[in-house]
Amino acid sequence: MPTALIADDERLMREQLRSRLREVWPELEVVAEARNGEEAVTLTEQQHPDVVFLDIRMPVLTGVDAARQIAQLPTYEDADGWPGCEIVFVTAYDQYAVQAFEQGVVDYVLKPADSERLRLTAERIKKRMSERAQQERGDSDTHVAPLPAHTPDMHQLLQRLAAQINPQAPAKLQWIQATVRQTIQMIAVEEVLFFISDEKYTRVQTATLEALIRKPIKELVEEIDMNLFWQIHRSTLVNVKAIAGVSRDERGRQLVSVRGHKEKLEVSRSYAGLFRGM
Repeated sequence: MPTALIADDERLMREQLRSRLREVWPELEVVAEARNGEEAVTLTEQQHPDVVFLDIRMPVLTGVDAARQIAQLPTYEDADGWPGCEIVFVTAYDQYAVQAFEQGVVDYVLKPADSERLRLTAERIKKRMSERAQQERGDSDTHVAPLPAHTPDMHQLLQRLAAQINPQAPAKLQWIQATVRQTIQMIAVEEVLFFISDEKYTRVQTATLEALIRKPIKELVEEIDMNLFWQIHRSTLVNVKAIAGVSRDERGRQLVSVRGHKEKLEVSRSYAGLFRGM
């Protein structure tokens, strides 16, 4: 049974969406409802729904900020095999139905939820879920796109939407203040080849030096320009201009080669669809 979470600060809107979903996707079980973006993130981590419906404007955390945090939740590598979720934005504001939505980066539904539009969204999601299930079982050799939350287009869309909702937000980081041995150095973000996090620190690697910062990847995703970096693992961001190629090791894992550095970076299963045909 596919499962869903509905997040909206208006109870009537949650009830209306639940009712419409029952009409167009009767097999879908709504396992939780959230009244704000923070609850949506917490309940998603607890319930592992297949689909999350997020109102764009909510208190505590907006739907956009919630989507960014949900995209950073543990998946295959460290959480009972949860593959992540589809994200659908629900909005009463036509200005947010931007061109990126129409290009298929992410699904959206305008309030009040129209049955036919919701039916189209449901069919798209069911198709993608079926294709992923076939690939997981080994029944298909066809390439299956990564979840929308795990794509560069999605990261870039969320940054644009966040800027629209909060035009007073701080500008993107241009410099990283990092520890190099016993000194603090300023590193231009555009010179960074990749970031790799462990439990306490994030390694900042350029062509000439290696440094450490106390900032996790999930925060960097919100603070740096995601037009410049791709996320290839929950713990790894790589500069797009630094990607030299992608290969596979003997276990079938994708490895990214980086210009100006000998290290190869592993691509996690959640992000494997980023490199089509490899």
